[in-house]
Amino acid sequence: MTHQVRAVVARGKSAPVSLETIVVPDPGPGEVLVKVEACGVCHTDLHYREGGINDDFPFLLGHEAAGRVEAVGAGVTEVAPDDFVILNWRAVCGQCRACRKGKPWYCFSTHNATQPMTLLDGTALAPALGIGAFAEKTLVAAGQCTKVDPAAPAAAAGLLGCGVMAGFGAAVNTGAVGRGDSVAVIGCGGVGMAAVAGARLAGATTVVAVDVDERKLERARGMGATHTVDGTKADVVDAVRELTGGFGADVVVDAVGRPETYRQAFYARDLAGTVVLVGVPTPEMSLELPLLDVFGRGGSLKSSWYGDCLPSRDFPALVDLYLQGRFDLDAFVSETIGLGDVEKAFEKMHRGDVLRSVVVL
Repeated sequence: MTHQVRAVVARGKSAPVSLETIVVPDPGPGEVLVKVEACGVCHTDLHYREGGINDDFPFLLGHEAAGRVEAVGAGVTEVAPDDFVILNWRAVCGQCRACRKGKPWYCFSTHNATQPMTLLDGTALAPALGIGAFAEKTLVAAGQCTKVDPAAPAAAAGLLGCGVMAGFGAAVNTGAVGRGDSVAVIGCGGVGMAAVAGARLAGATTVVAVDVDERKLERARGMGATHTVDGTKADVVDAVRELTGGFGADVVVDAVGRPETYRQAFYARDLAGTVVLVGVPTPEMSLELPLLDVFGRGGSLKSSWYGDCLPSRDFPALVDLYLQGRFDLDAFVSETIGLGDVEKAFEKMHRGDVLRSVVVL
């Protein structure tokens, strides 16, 4: 059996997306059919549309999602029909060398559904990050579904599927922010804002938000930033050092992913401090640093993959914190929209008008 559903498709590089009817198969072994309830519009979706990931058009966009399990394939035991789930794009295999070492958040062999979703003419779609959730229904691997408390609204919970988890995890998991630490976050889009919120929740006493957009800095104050720095008006490194006793921050998160912001992060940290790169660079970018400075400043230079999260551990915990009123996921939802509004949402995101537009079905 197959299902014909509405979905957002990107057919060519930088071309506007279109709302089309696609074909989704019933789940096979190890697969799950999910009725999508909400999906955030993430910058990665725009990268796909612009050809910045690869050129495997047509793409089925959307990956930051939550919904209800409609059907499961043979051998699936993790979830059952009607379970409320958040989708993730790093389904842990349990067998690779990282998983065997007890570090499944680094899983080197994550997997997706094996059956393709297609256009009506049979053309296979490439689902964004193996999910493709700007659709009424999507087919994923069972390991891409994490069951959470259904009391959480889908529009908020789904954001944990990508941007919020990436930023929160960059601070808490990768950066290991703890009580009394000083933290600087460079770039206050959705990911950076989640890093600000995560650092504050983890007990950081000084949280410096850095951006070039005053609107984003104002939002960061609402998320827990104790100080803000406008990069157009002040030297970022000097400002962060001044706000941290002249030393620099214990942890600096680069949520932009450009050579210039990484250098700022490197020099804005304290001796033996930690730099966490969670912003995604483009392939042509390169970085040059004096090797003596790398040696002499000590500490750690880390990259954060998906916030080094383990969905089965982190998603339920963060949903519980949300339901307890301790982690305000609602604050990330700037607007709710329909499937036909994704192109306009890309324009708003590009202008910095929103933290997240969320498609609600």
